[in-house]
Amino acid sequence: MWPLNPSQKEVLRFAVSCRALTLMLQVSHSCLALFNAIIPDHHAEAFSPPHLAPSGFMDQIVQSLLGGLSRWDAEHFLFIAEHGYLYEHNFAFFPGFPLALLIGTELLRPLRGLLNQRSCLLISAASLNSLFFLLAAVALHDLGCLVLRCPRQAFYAALLFCLSPANVFLTAGYSEALFAFLTFSAMGQLERGRVLTSGLLFALATGVRSNGLVSVGFLLYSQCQGFFSSLGVLNPLRQLFKLLASLCLSVLALSLPFALFQYYAYTQFCLPGSAHSIPKPLMQLAVDKGYRIAEGNEPPWCSWDLPLIYSYIQDVYWNVGFLRYYELKQIPNFLLAAPVTVLVSCATWTYVTTHPWLCLTLGLQRGKNKTLEKPNPGFHSPQVFVYMVHASVLLLFGGLCMHVQVLTRFLGSSTPFMYWFPAYLLQNQEPLLRSLEKIPGKPLMEDFTLGQKGLRNPIMGLLYNWKTCSPVTRCILGYFLTYWLLGLLLHCNFLPWT
Repeated sequence: MWPLNPSQKEVLRFAVSCRALTLMLQVSHSCLALFNAIIPDHHAEAFSPPHLAPSGFMDQIVQSLLGGLSRWDAEHFLFIAEHGYLYEHNFAFFPGFPLALLIGTELLRPLRGLLNQRSCLLISAASLNSLFFLLAAVALHDLGCLVLRCPRQAFYAALLFCLSPANVFLTAGYSEALFAFLTFSAMGQLERGRVLTSGLLFALATGVRSNGLVSVGFLLYSQCQGFFSSLGVLNPLRQLFKLLASLCLSVLALSLPFALFQYYAYTQFCLPGSAHSIPKPLMQLAVDKGYRIAEGNEPPWCSWDLPLIYSYIQDVYWNVGFLRYYELKQIPNFLLAAPVTVLVSCATWTYVTTHPWLCLTLGLQRGKNKTLEKPNPGFHSPQVFVYMVHASVLLLFGGLCMHVQVLTRFLGSSTPFMYWFPAYLLQNQEPLLRSLEKIPGKPLMEDFTLGQKGLRNPIMGLLYNWKTCSPVTRCILGYFLTYWLLGLLLHCNFLPWT
């Protein structure tokens, strides 16, 4: 992936521009005043612990500039990084991102005399997530080139990621940016046949977000492909034994971060003498809000046959479960999740109807059929199959068992499939882009004018020529841009954009 080629450099430039614009809209005093004038801060009943360290003049400046990045779940991550896992419900948030924040604050050690710990954590969150976002964009482009084998679609998908509908969650103090970087990088390493490196990156991603566990499917599928391709060539029993051993190792490796985290929670709440001392203001908060701490009564999950605190928290604190969110009062949240649901559903339907036999045989059939030996490049490539299954599983689980409004960031940070399909539509349905395909030998990064001399970014070219774009292009870019800006506007004002 390094050094960067011209298209990767353009992706990186566009990612830097989008991230800088996002931070400017959040940081700028004038823009904050404008946003707050349009929609005032909402007083949400969210986790809001007291700040223990004294706040100086510089801390107040940092809070006024970056405070919008600490809304909703970001407050949990910042609290965990500063105080550790003091409350039971904190264990809903995995330790990977808080650990990254602590490492980032170490780089700010020279500023400790001017800033308190929370201010350093806010700066660390903004800086690290900006870096992770840039790396994720480049990793997605690299992955697209490997899987799609169509440089234009890979290029368009990476540019669309820079305008992701989950933009605010890739910027604020959430774990999505780090997870996206690790996941896309792991997928790319697996496509290159580097199974050990891929497994390590997938395991790290599992330590950041629980849905990283689903990524074990990529390792299992890759190993099954290798097994079926070796049948008739090598000893079948020996290959079967190797397959079973590698499958077990893959499951164990990706489950290890999750298991260790659950065991740590067990030692804190279920074993005597393991609790940490808690500052009085935080202890008082636990009393006022009813938060369970390790020094209290033993929680019921400690007596389970498999004492998983994560399952208990999702059930009791967040009411996560099969069809639990299907209530009339949640209709606005279903509408919020509708665009990404339609996008991924249409992508899945398009792929399955194009390759019905491939999907029925899970892409593992060996036979005399040679039609897939030289597949068409792009979204319809057989290599996309496992990514389609991954995205469909996430959508199905998220839509049936989770708070549906999180689907946008849930899918936007987990699957490249969400970006490959609109990139495919743009390439095939937009006349302004299709015209490029008719020019033989035209370099990918040649100046893309579309009425703007010297413009090298096709997405920006389409935006400059919005009136002449096709309806499909307007729908795609309209959705991405609306959520990109609306999410920033509402989330930073503590409105329910979570």
